[in-house]
Amino acid sequence: MLPKNNRNDRKTVEKVFKEGFFVNSANISFKYLFIKTAISPKISFISPKTASKKAVDRNKLRRRGYAVIKKLYKTIPNGVTGCFVFGKKSLPVFGGKKTLKNNPISNLENEIKNIFSKIN
Repeated sequence: MLPKNNRNDRKTVEKVFKEGFFVNSANISFKYLFIKTAISPKISFISPKTASKKAVDRNKLRRRGYAVIKKLYKTIPNGVTGCFVFGKKSLPVFGGKKTLKNNPISNLENEIKNIFSKIN
């Protein structure tokens, strides 16, 4: 999990949703702003009830997202402030158990890398 000082607070999230840009993917979207005065990037994950009705599943998605971002944190450019929002069909892709055919954490990692490549 990311430390709290590397995550967004509510006011920042509201500002990102009002003024920010977005990049969509099949199962996750990223809404972001570039803040010049920010020293380090701040990233948050939002899993709405449309992703899953169960809080356990929504928390699983968020925790997996923070675990992936912790690995990729040094590759994020400074000044980026944003929120990842999980989509309706993201639970089967990112929330399932690891099998020979499906690795949800690597799926999420590839998706996030793809989104960051679109930003740069």
